[in-house]
Amino acid sequence: MKHIKYILLSLLICSTFSCKKEFLALQPQGELTEEQLMSQEGVEGLLIGSYSLLNGNLDGTWGNYGAAPSQWLFGEVASDNAHKGSSTGDQPPMNAIEQHAPTSTNDNLSNIWNRCFEGIQRCNRTLKVLAGLQAGSGSAKFDDARAKEIQGEARLLRGHYYFFLVRIFKVVPYVTEANSGAFVPNDKDIYPNIVDDLQFAVANLSTTKPKNQKGRVDKYAAQAYLGKVLLYQKKYTEAYDLLNAVILAKPSLTDMPYSDNFDITKEDGPETIMSVQHSVGTDGTGGDNGNVGDMLNFPYGNAPINCCGFFQPTIDLANSFKVSALGLPLLDGSYRTDPYKSDYGLTGTDKTNYAVDKTLPLDPRIESTIGRRGVPYRDWGLMPGDTWIRDASNGGPFLAVKNTIDAAQISSGTAPGSSNVTGLNVNLIRLADVYLMAAECAVEKGDLGRALVLVNTVRARAAKITPRDINGTPAAAYKVSQYTSFPNDTYARNAVRFERRLELALEGHRFFDLVRWGIAKQTLESYFSFEGGYFNYLKGITIETRDDYFPLPQDQIDRSNGTLKQSPGY
Repeated sequence: MKHIKYILLSLLICSTFSCKKEFLALQPQGELTEEQLMSQEGVEGLLIGSYSLLNGNLDGTWGNYGAAPSQWLFGEVASDNAHKGSSTGDQPPMNAIEQHAPTSTNDNLSNIWNRCFEGIQRCNRTLKVLAGLQAGSGSAKFDDARAKEIQGEARLLRGHYYFFLVRIFKVVPYVTEANSGAFVPNDKDIYPNIVDDLQFAVANLSTTKPKNQKGRVDKYAAQAYLGKVLLYQKKYTEAYDLLNAVILAKPSLTDMPYSDNFDITKEDGPETIMSVQHSVGTDGTGGDNGNVGDMLNFPYGNAPINCCGFFQPTIDLANSFKVSALGLPLLDGSYRTDPYKSDYGLTGTDKTNYAVDKTLPLDPRIESTIGRRGVPYRDWGLMPGDTWIRDASNGGPFLAVKNTIDAAQISSGTAPGSSNVTGLNVNLIRLADVYLMAAECAVEKGDLGRALVLVNTVRARAAKITPRDINGTPAAAYKVSQYTSFPNDTYARNAVRFERRLELALEGHRFFDLVRWGIAKQTLESYFSFEGGYFNYLKGITIETRDDYFPLPQDQIDRSNGTLKQSPGY
């Protein structure tokens, strides 16, 4: 089965259809009419264009960081998991995201807004042209089954783009194929509209990939996505049923190697529920179809891929992987006691002669998440520390791992002349995420036994990770044990939330989780107090009510002639 080659087709669509950056008042210029597109080929091309914006790339490889499907900036740098990294003077608007001090002119906000609304525009046009084609009497119509399937694909994609927007901005205009030519106010909760789109997708997509193409959305993706959106609305019973349906239909998680999720040669495996497909080199698009959103997030200096030192895990995240003598997470926050900092702050011979502490009790998932000095980093060799870090005083001593690829895969898995643009897919939803969302629902429904089973299944898979070793000796005292019980709902809730942090760290979920749990203020202010002890720019930061969301881009408000209203508090 072949991958969908998004950008090659989408570039054709954009050049022909005039894909633009203004989304609330569309005036076609030099594009094919809807009548000219009313064929099966035309509709299928429009649908591929709707998929193509999933990687956040609208007009070239550079500058798509805010729209990255990994959501590394808004989902992780805005949380307690990651620093922006690099140097203070590179991409300074990102500093404002990390410090929760963005203005409405921050270019990262325009970036995600523009890309998502372009994706929405393409979904709307697909649906409108399809409706026109099916309303005709000619023989060029789709059969009813494919027509419904196309609607399901387009509406799931539209729901995805809106979900990304509403998590970041909260107050978002809802533009459909029926009102895409008018200014639309952002004066209502659009979650019911997202739910409606996803429910349609659940009802009209099958468990087989449309057209047998990897990367297409199917019923499992629709069920999982709808379950996620309902979870965000605290509709636990409805979400639980959908998430359990996906779990029951899939093989056991414990038989799926954890590292396969971040291996370019093992993509689209059984754990993948919905992913953004990336390819480079062989599709004729250079790097446009690659993972352009993460292209800054590689080590610096003389590393095999060395651009550009962004996206560095925090000291707080590194220490969260510590375990007790029983092999369980330190849910009481004691992981910050005597914190592990690698070689951070050392000087002179202490710095030169630093050796990793192999007795440190750690969850082995740390090595698939965080690059540590003295520990093998993929197949790149031992991570050397500061020579792979652009400015440790700004970003700390650690590196991200999940978004990188093996050195042996660089020649085939990166764009020609741009090794920092890889073909590594990005999982929007994977099966472990579904397990933990279901566990969260189980806790809130009072079924602590089921929550225990789900969390322990995730942990059982983690216990199978091959230990990282240094000259034949494990790089840490790795241990992952099972919880024997969840004695009460408070303990269970904390255990599920902590497991989400460990399992899904640096995959774009953390900040949004903190917000929906209602603990962003207390968690982030505690984090700033701790991490600010090492990085002065984080000292004294407080979180206000408005900081659960980000301001609407000012240029969009200006273009709307007053129709759009700014987010509360900005």
